[in-house]
Formats: sequence, structure tokens, C-alpha cells
Amino acid sequence: MVRYILLTMVVIVNGYFATVFIRDLLKHKQEFKEEPADSKWLALSSFIIFFLSTFGISDFAIGTVLYQKAKWVSMKKLPGTLNTECVIPVAVMALSYITGISVGIKTLLVCIICQVIGAYLGPRFVVKLPEKTIKVFVGIGLIIASLLIVAGQLKLIPSNGTATELYGWKLILAGFLLFVYGALNNIGIGSYALTMVTVYLLGLNPIAAFPIMMGACTFSVPVGSVQFIKLDDYSRKITLFTATFGVLGVLVAVFLVKQLNTYLLNWLVVIVLLYSAYTMLSKQKEEA
Repeated sequence: MVRYILLTMVVIVNGYFATVFIRDLLKHKQEFKEEPADSKWLALSSFIIFFLSTFGISDFAIGTVLYQKAKWVSMKKLPGTLNTECVIPVAVMALSYITGISVGIKTLLVCIICQVIGAYLGPRFVVKLPEKTIKVFVGIGLIIASLLIVAGQLKLIPSNGTATELYGWKLILAGFLLFVYGALNNIGIGSYALTMVTVYLLGLNPIAAFPIMMGACTFSVPVGSVQFIKLDDYSRKITLFTATFGVLGVLVAVFLVKQLNTYLLNWLVVIVLLYSAYTMLSKQKEEA
């Protein structure tokens, strides 16, 4: 019963985000048309990014690299865009994973609630940050994400847990960390890799990472994203395209492909992330 209530809440919360987004889109049609992102390439990239995201490859990481290189969005609006663009695709993932994978409902609820609180508080501070500071945060986030992926690739992180529920200090720690991850999302630092590591180290079954990641994000990200919309700090065009073509990528991954060998792809992602972090942080030194 609780699981069905949770699924209903996913639809309600994300439906609220969609309503706020559509209203904003209709109010700013001209600004939407003037945004620089190329529609054809944006449709293709949206599909690919969220196809890969369904298998745990961070859409934040790929989006950070792509949107900056293509000059589709300014650094100032990048954190908001990374959040708003993933709301609807992640909702579709969450509905698929929460129904299909077993994880303790108490653990799931604690992780979701804590990440929502972190996400709600974050945007108020992010929009006040200067562009240089955002670049530093994003650059550091890319390095952290790449190191976590490397650790997973080299089996340095234990991933043989069997638990489906957390208790006591482990549950408290998980709640605190998910709160932090919710806040970090708003700076443009994705929570997928961080959540995976947390799940592994606390002894949960590795597969439990997916309903926790998607479940927490599908509630926390819309909450933060609505704030970014109200503050006019995001790309409308990227968000619209990912809400359509990104969802198609998720559906293909969930219902057609189902499994994907991401080993070599993860190494490629690491190289791209480290290169992007280097160029971003080195530019900061030059400008200083």
C-alpha cells in the first residue's frame, strides 16, 4: 500500500513541476526561440543522455560537458538546466525501478525525504553564487564523479552487499548523506555516483541503488527545479527537448535494451570528465 502511495506521489509531484514549466514556457515563447541550442542535435543528445542515464551513467556529467562545449547554455544557468532537464525522464525511471526492484520502504522514504529537503534549500544559495564560483564547484564535482567511476571500475568499492533495508546509525548516515546530495544537485554535481557508493558501503544490495537514486531524485529534483524556474535560471529549450526525447531514451532502455555493458563506456566518460574539469579549472586560474 505504501509503495502505491509513493508511486502516486511521484506522479503528483512531477505533474506539478510539468504544470509550472509549461506555464513558464508559454509566458516566455520569444526567449525560448532565441535560445542557441540546435534542435536536431538537441533531440539526438537528449535521447542518448537519458538512455545512458537509465543504466547509471550520470546525465549531469554528460550534460555539463556537452552544453558547455556546444555553448547551448551559460555557466550561470547550467546548474538550473541540469536539474530541470532531468525531472520528467527521471520520473519515468523512478516509476519503472520502484515497481520492479525490492528495497525496504522505510529506507526508501528516509532517503527521499532527506534529499528533498536538501534540494529545496539549495537553489536559494546557488542563484546568488558568481559564475566563477559555480565553475569551481562544477569542476570539482566532475573530478569527484570521475574518481568514483574509476573506483567502481577497479572494484575498489565493495559491491557484494545483500541487505534491502537499513537500520540505526546506517539509516541516519544515509539520510544525512542524501540531504547533502540533494543540495549538491543544485550546484550541478550529480548524485548518481555518490548514491551508488553510499549504497555499496552501507552493505545494501547494489541493485537497491537504482530505486533509491531514482526515487530520491524524482522527488528532490522537481522541488529544486521549480525554484530555478521561478528564478528564471535555466534553459527552457533544453528542458523541453529532454522532457520528450529524453523520455524516449529511458523507455527504450527500460523496455527494449534492459541490459547494457557500460564498462568501456564508463572509461570514456572518465576521460571526458577529467578533461572537462581540467579545462574548466585551468581557465579559472588564467582568469584569476
